[in-house]
Amino acid sequence: MGQNQLKTMKELMDVRDFRRLKECLVQLQEADIAEFMEELAGEKTVMVFRMLPKELATDVFAFLPAEKQQEIIDSITDAELQTVIEDLFVDDAVDMLEEFPANVVKRVLGNAKPDTRKQINLFLQYPENSAGSIMTAEYMGLKKNMTVKEAFAYIRRNGVDKETIYTCYVMDHKRMLEGVVTVKELLMNPYEARLEDIMDSHVIKAVTTEDQEQVAEKFTKYDLLSLPVVDGENRLVGIVTVDDIVDVMEQEATEDFEKMAAMVPSEKPYLKTSVFTLAGNRIMWLLILMVSSMITGGILGRYENTFAVIPLLVTFIPMLTDTGGNAGSQSSTLIIRGMAVGEIEVSDLFKVLWKELRVGMVVGVILGVVNYIQLIIRFPGSEQICLTVVLSLFATVILAKTVGSILPMAARMLRLDPAIMAAPLITTIVDGFSLVIYFQIASRLLGLA
Repeated sequence: MGQNQLKTMKELMDVRDFRRLKECLVQLQEADIAEFMEELAGEKTVMVFRMLPKELATDVFAFLPAEKQQEIIDSITDAELQTVIEDLFVDDAVDMLEEFPANVVKRVLGNAKPDTRKQINLFLQYPENSAGSIMTAEYMGLKKNMTVKEAFAYIRRNGVDKETIYTCYVMDHKRMLEGVVTVKELLMNPYEARLEDIMDSHVIKAVTTEDQEQVAEKFTKYDLLSLPVVDGENRLVGIVTVDDIVDVMEQEATEDFEKMAAMVPSEKPYLKTSVFTLAGNRIMWLLILMVSSMITGGILGRYENTFAVIPLLVTFIPMLTDTGGNAGSQSSTLIIRGMAVGEIEVSDLFKVLWKELRVGMVVGVILGVVNYIQLIIRFPGSEQICLTVVLSLFATVILAKTVGSILPMAARMLRLDPAIMAAPLITTIVDGFSLVIYFQIASRLLGLA
């Protein structure tokens, strides 16, 4: 939605021209209406919600952030609330309730019909971030003994309230998942054909307790629009749709970025998170990195006699540590991302190590040659010192590439999130080792004690 359109609707709201405002709203997509409502405050949000047609209002409600949803719930009647809850898809209702305080949850469930309440409570019992917690129960389930004609009749009768009808799931009389059939396949077969004869029995599926990140990997790998979710006995209990998995991918990517920046992940948007919460999410890792950085200071103190003899050596320390840290960060970022999208497995450790060693050697040689030329020009007559710096740089780059590739994979082996082995931690480790390498080479080449 454009800024001009948003401005026009705000002006209509201010002059209370609700008729024209409603005409504008009903022509928009649900997500755009929700965007407009997010810009409003207090009773104006509820006013806009109430002027929407019933079916549209529920769809818009699902796009609103939790605080806006709660604002509306606190202002509408029990009858209006019941309509919203009954019209919402179960997965949207569950996502909403997980964000609400206990008193609001109690009121929402109290106004839901018994069957809806039972279904929502069942979904709320699944582990957080599992396939069961993100699935929806509004799927199209067919019996395997149906004919194509019977299947079409069933879809017409029951498909209105389903989240998707393109992919249909075929079950036996005990609701055991046996196959999958698309509407395209139904259209391409004669009416008298039975589903058990045309269905695909090789079904890609997830278990209710499976982690949502693994579910997202299946969507990416197999280019799915929906994925069936079964319980421990292979009974179909729900499906995960592509719109829900996009949200999961965004959530997981955000979480990895925050961990890679040495922060505790936050579930709230940045502008809606308090200063103290943001500080709390950052301070622990900063304390750990600060303490670990003291090791670097200890190494400098140990070799102070070395650079006391040749003070020029000190001026190259920032270049060595920065280059090493950046080289390690490049490798760790690629490896973490590769594991996240399923390109790299723990079993590929030696392949990754061998590749990064070769990359480190190539990069180290290029950086070393360029550095040696500029050092010789800047410090004529100091060939030994220049050689010391270049050799240290070469060794540091190789070390950084190795450490940056191994640590994320080691974290996965220990069942930790590889994202924690990212730039800040690797930079701290590489800094310490690069200083030891530098001063050891300097001691030997320059004949210093």
